[in-house]
Amino acid sequence: MRFRFSDRHIDEYYTRGATIFRGIVPPALLDDLRRAADQAREIARQKFGPQTQRLQPLSQYEINQKPFEDFGNLPELRDALSRVLSPQHTYATTEMLGVLLEPAELPYCTMWHRDWRDNISGLELAQWDAVVHDINLFNQLNCALYEDSSTWIVSGSHLRRDLPGEVARFPHRPIPGPDLEHKSPAERERLCLEYCQSLPGAEHLWLDAGDFALYRNSLWHIGNYVPYKKRATLHDAVDTPQFKAWRDKVIPEAARRREAGLDFENPNPRQEAA
Repeated sequence: MRFRFSDRHIDEYYTRGATIFRGIVPPALLDDLRRAADQAREIARQKFGPQTQRLQPLSQYEINQKPFEDFGNLPELRDALSRVLSPQHTYATTEMLGVLLEPAELPYCTMWHRDWRDNISGLELAQWDAVVHDINLFNQLNCALYEDSSTWIVSGSHLRRDLPGEVARFPHRPIPGPDLEHKSPAERERLCLEYCQSLPGAEHLWLDAGDFALYRNSLWHIGNYVPYKKRATLHDAVDTPQFKAWRDKVIPEAARRREAGLDFENPNPRQEAA
């Protein structure tokens, strides 16, 4: 069925923090993108090893760029994004567009996090708190070239501070991931799944091939990967001049703070004293 935009996409995005444009990538482009992603997978594993799960930005590598350019110029997608956000929001730029891949050998998951707050050491959290609800910042996409159930989210968490159950689950910073050392592949897979399920309200963000997920990366989210399930998911910020200006300001400031010995601030500081 051909993709059709509706007001539901807008409502989902601003309440749930994520919406999915189902089947928006046409089959012919999907074929082209898969071939380009196969090139990316080979390069990623040659350069960074069999467990690497990302190649970004794709523009820096000898990969056929035409499919990614066609993806960035897809009229239905550009229209849908402008309706949910605005015409100034862009995606598939040469600066950041990447592809997320399955690990070749062992299951793996990231830590639960909210982008920038929990995964950028040295960031002054007052700067994140001041703009966390600004719709011009913290928009992100996953576009699945194959069926993809790797991403988990906590719906609506972008609208609020951490709930008591979330604070209790991750009272300290940096947030730890599961202990996967010296575990068999099946043990690693189970531990990663249990870790994903351990945050209250966790749910899959299920994507079929050709689906485009638009989500607020200021909500709780995580990636969970297994080697037996092929993955090639385009990943990018949905960018604006305001977001670029904010990044250009806070990234060097965070680097200076790290040099001064400052690491991650705890958004729930009372827990550090406990």
